[in-house]
Amino acid sequence: MSEYLILCVDDEREVLDSVLQDLDEYEEHFIVEGAESVDEAKEVIREHALDGTKLALILCDHIMPEQTGVSFLIELSEDEACKPCRKVLLTGQAGHEDTIEAVNHACLDFYICKPWKGEQLRDVVKQQLTDYMINNEKNLAPWGRVLDTERIFKAMADNRMSFGE
Repeated sequence: MSEYLILCVDDEREVLDSVLQDLDEYEEHFIVEGAESVDEAKEVIREHALDGTKLALILCDHIMPEQTGVSFLIELSEDEACKPCRKVLLTGQAGHEDTIEAVNHACLDFYICKPWKGEQLRDVVKQQLTDYMINNEKNLAPWGRVLDTERIFKAMADNRMSFGE
């Protein structure tokens, strides 16, 4: 399987550690990294891109010191290399207008309110990663046992049907 990155961004270390702990089951198949700032997140993305690792999913807080999560997600959606990644806002403080801005700029795939439940977060991550793989990975078979099996195998069947026509 190719190397894919899941990046979690939150300026509160305890929150970041909690998110990373909730996602530890993905570490066998993905690189799971945390960043405490947008600048640190950009550096993590740059470093992994040099190794050929693609950003598959970003979970980002909204209220951070140097740049809001929404503006960072908009920036990522305008970058060709990061555009395909799935973008999740994980916050308790984004206002209605911020969320609308993110949706209108097509840079937000899902919104999770803090506090979250670990099972809910893992389910959202699984669905978002499934969407990413279906849209970006040619060889879906290995992902059938890791992500949403039913959706992966349906996409594989659909791909075979479209090649057969």
